[in-house]
Amino acid sequence: MDFNVKKLASGAGLFFTRAVQFTEEKLGQAEKTELDAHFENLMSRADCTKNWTEKIYRQTEVLLQPNPSARIEEFLYEKLDRKAPSRITNGELLGQYMQDAAREFGPGTPYGSTLTTVGECERRLGAAERDFLQTSTISFLSPLRNFLEGDWKTISKERRLLENLRLDLDACKARLKKAKLSEAKAACEGEMAPDFQETRPRNYVLSASASALWSEEVEKAEHELRVAQTEFDRQAEVTRLLLEGISSTHVNHLRCLHEFVEAQAAFYKQCHFHMQELQKELGSSDEDVLPNAFALNSGQSMVAAGTAAEDISSPVEKETLKIEEVQAPATGTRKAKVLYDYDAADSSELSLLADELITVYTVPGMDSDWLIGERGNQKGKVPVTYLELLS
Repeated sequence: MDFNVKKLASGAGLFFTRAVQFTEEKLGQAEKTELDAHFENLMSRADCTKNWTEKIYRQTEVLLQPNPSARIEEFLYEKLDRKAPSRITNGELLGQYMQDAAREFGPGTPYGSTLTTVGECERRLGAAERDFLQTSTISFLSPLRNFLEGDWKTISKERRLLENLRLDLDACKARLKKAKLSEAKAACEGEMAPDFQETRPRNYVLSASASALWSEEVEKAEHELRVAQTEFDRQAEVTRLLLEGISSTHVNHLRCLHEFVEAQAAFYKQCHFHMQELQKELGSSDEDVLPNAFALNSGQSMVAAGTAAEDISSPVEKETLKIEEVQAPATGTRKAKVLYDYDAADSSELSLLADELITVYTVPGMDSDWLIGERGNQKGKVPVTYLELLS
């Protein structure tokens, strides 16, 4: 083992000098080299970027994986440089349980067949969620983590080095200042003519020798100061370039954020599509089997009802809906809570206010995206997407 005592002593001395300089600065007993305002702004901006990137990264992790145990497991696999095993999503697991239950209850029974249908939909939703998680991890989480574990660590390292060089520079300034004061004092004592009756001639010689020694000390301190200033300026330029690169980081994170939003939009669009298909499939079920079901998308049953009552006049035409002639059915009405404000586009529609309760129902021949809404004496078409149907 190569143990260099001189190097160890030099390092310890340098550390002690920096510690003394730092302490004296904190106590206000030493001068401190201040960085320019632009440099300070760059460092403040970098710190702000790091703090908010870390918070966004952590919360996005929670959003994508709410289970803390699963997050810890993924972290351990990552640190061990091993690939984490594929994990089934909650939606896929729920779908699997529903389909297993359907086989137990009998797939030919109404409940069993519905469990099979809903279970398949839940599995599709789970698969869409898994794709969304993978896409978001690659396009959004990974760039944020790369910044925190790569670029930011480099910036922090260079900033620490700059701070150490600044302490060295200020220590050199203090040493030079002290040397000049001592040189001036020695020169002052040397200029005084010796009194051979009261003062020994040897004291005069020693004073002149001390002045020469302090002059050498001043020259040495000036040389050390020039070296320290050069190293500090070089490191300040390197750190400045890294800090200015934060602007490029913002641009990169902005692009990643757009990709994350696109992934979210695609995921929710898929979920909406699957749920609409499920509603249509469940809405086409026999109403005798599910007497209390409220079918939002009852296109097939509407066609059947229209065929059976072909010769019976109806107040609702497929082409034109006359709101004033529509009557609420004896059964099949439901209460609904309005989610958002809605302004009627024409006289056939009903304007809505968020959080109010209205009565809704459907009529044969009506578009599946709309319902008839009633509020007191007012009546009109309302969009399904603005409502939360209550049981």
